[in-house]
Amino acid sequence: MASSLNKTQIIGNLTRDPEVRQTPTGQTVATIGVATNRKWKNKAGEPQEDVEFHNVVVWGKLAEICQQYLKKGGKVYFEGRLKTRNWEDPDGKKNYRTEIVAENMIMLDSRGAGSVAPAAAEQSSAASSPAPAAQKAPPPVEEEVKIDDLPF
Repeated sequence: MASSLNKTQIIGNLTRDPEVRQTPTGQTVATIGVATNRKWKNKAGEPQEDVEFHNVVVWGKLAEICQQYLKKGGKVYFEGRLKTRNWEDPDGKKNYRTEIVAENMIMLDSRGAGSVAPAAAEQSSAASSPAPAAQKAPPPVEEEVKIDDLPF
């Protein structure tokens, strides 16, 4: 049996605040826009830049964390898998959208410094001590996404 790999990692800046909603089954889902850029010099030595825009989908507890901590312009790392979904619009035209279904997230900008994920905040408040100032982001949250929960 042949094996395959569908894994992507991006570091970029949020193009908008996360948009969070609930599915009809009560599952939390966030959609997030991320821009990545690449810089190089052409043959004439002139600086060039290319920007790519990515659509990221985050589920469950991680979606709630993204809503709470991520803001437009912030630098973030996402790790996940690519998923292309398709649908037909009312005119009968077939549409496609490739998204990153994120499984891990790390905040990389200084605005996230000192922030802790809700579970870590409960532990630190139970110990009556604040989170260490050197902590830059909450640890990545891993949550199993069930195929039956996906709306596409």
